[in-house]
Amino acid sequence: MKKAVSRGLALGLALAVGIGLAGCAGSGAKGGGDAVSGGGSYDGPKVDITFWNGWTGGAAPVLVPKMIDKFNSEHKNIVVKDVPQEWGDIAAKMPLAIKAGKGPDVAVLHGDDLATYAAQNLLLKSDAIVKNLGYTADDFPPGVFDKGNYKGAQYAVPWSVTPLGLYVNKDVMTKGGVSDIPTDEASYMAALAKLKSAGVQGDWVDGYVFTGTFEFESLVWQFGGDLYNKDVTEATFNSDAGVKALTWMTDLVKQGYSPANVAQDGNIKALLAGKTAFNWNGVWQTTNDAFKGLNWAAAPVPQIGTQKAVWSSSTHWVFPANKGQDTNKTQAAAVFVKWMNDNSADWASTGELPAANTVRNDPGLVQKYPSLQAFIGELDYAHYETVSPGINEANALITTALSEALTGKKSPQQALDDAKAKADQILKQNQSKYGD
Repeated sequence: MKKAVSRGLALGLALAVGIGLAGCAGSGAKGGGDAVSGGGSYDGPKVDITFWNGWTGGAAPVLVPKMIDKFNSEHKNIVVKDVPQEWGDIAAKMPLAIKAGKGPDVAVLHGDDLATYAAQNLLLKSDAIVKNLGYTADDFPPGVFDKGNYKGAQYAVPWSVTPLGLYVNKDVMTKGGVSDIPTDEASYMAALAKLKSAGVQGDWVDGYVFTGTFEFESLVWQFGGDLYNKDVTEATFNSDAGVKALTWMTDLVKQGYSPANVAQDGNIKALLAGKTAFNWNGVWQTTNDAFKGLNWAAAPVPQIGTQKAVWSSSTHWVFPANKGQDTNKTQAAAVFVKWMNDNSADWASTGELPAANTVRNDPGLVQKYPSLQAFIGELDYAHYETVSPGINEANALITTALSEALTGKKSPQQALDDAKAKADQILKQNQSKYGD
């Protein structure tokens, strides 16, 4: 997940360059996007299909050999070639590669990238593929399937979800006289007060994407707000809900519950070192080897606002519209996607929750990975990425506002107002650039 920061920046640059080239990329695919049906089986000639993804670290050994090699052994006429690379490199390379007919046959993108690719005709419309694979929105957590929909067409199949949760150092919590993990604002603030009396700053907040921005966005939704209006033509994160969210975070610093100027990853490191009790962080931390030997727990993020809500990212399978794309390869890629989703239980070992309900809701999953239970329970009220072309550039301004407010350079209201003004300009430019 740490690749997301560079991924977002690189995507904006790459697609800004590629916009002039991408006009009719989809038209190069044989038969056009809707002609590729993609069912659950493939009986055509033997094909090699390339799979681009950004899992180059600890997740890589799960993809190969555990999953891809097994798929290849079960499908004599399909050979999947794994092409892992940094997320930022994919963002920089893939748009132009697709236009040149040299992109992958299947890839994984994050939810906030999907509309940008779809708007430039870089992906095959996958309605027929999704239908023939038997998928509907009910096969995945609420809200995530729709992230693959752009202008009435489906371009993606969900693969994984990664919600935020509350990580707890139980020894530090006990030291401060806190017996129960807090679940709401009253119990959370009471716990922080007890910890402070014991000389512990209980919740270190930071002004970085990981994980301050995700905490802020969760709070905006909890207070009943949203980041953008419905058609994503205007930023709304400076609403009363946004100001309440950011004020709540800055007050943690002002009241001494958090140190000022927390460094990138300083909060999770403090939790591991026994310097703090709580950290809002992603499910991916459940695979952090530093937790071994630590007396810790994972819980849902507390409900600070008027309703339950939590930020989550998502990843999705997509079928690139390469110039001259071979329909046999796309058909085979669809078989691969279905098989990977059906056999994604091992993917939980990477710190990402399988999106397929049948896999994630199997009792055997949490028996094997018990720390995932808290995160799975949050999916009924999780909020996913905004779907709009070029949205990452506007999203980056949220983090800027967060940093400015937490460091005392601006009030929460002023920081969010300034970010909103710039974001609205970007959204207007995106409408012109992408024709949305």
